[in-house]
Amino acid sequence: QVQLVESGGGLVQAGGSLRLSCAASGRIFSFNAMGWYRQAPGKQRELVATLTKGYTTSYAVSVTGRFTISRDNANNTVYLQMNSLKPEDTAVYYCAALPYRSWDYWGQGTQVTVSS
Repeated sequence: QVQLVESGGGLVQAGGSLRLSCAASGRIFSFNAMGWYRQAPGKQRELVATLTKGYTTSYAVSVTGRFTISRDNANNTVYLQMNSLKPEDTAVYYCAALPYRSWDYWGQGTQVTVSS
């Protein structure tokens, strides 16, 4: 069983930066991918960034060039560096793990609020 715990959320002004962390209890480096999702009030959860076992990254169009996903296998931690934040980035951010073909494990979420 894998547990994911996010941290690093908070309140930031537009143009600022935050780094989210996702600490995992299991051996996530063997999973096919890790990812970050977000859900804003009244909206569906959306995939923000993914990082495969082979270190291939992908990003939502809305965050490309501003967000960076990375991992530290030694510490079983995945990060999301968020720069040039915008009010529309306000959401609860979730870490997720894809062991094989589906996102089977989720964190509890961390709130990110960007003020204008």
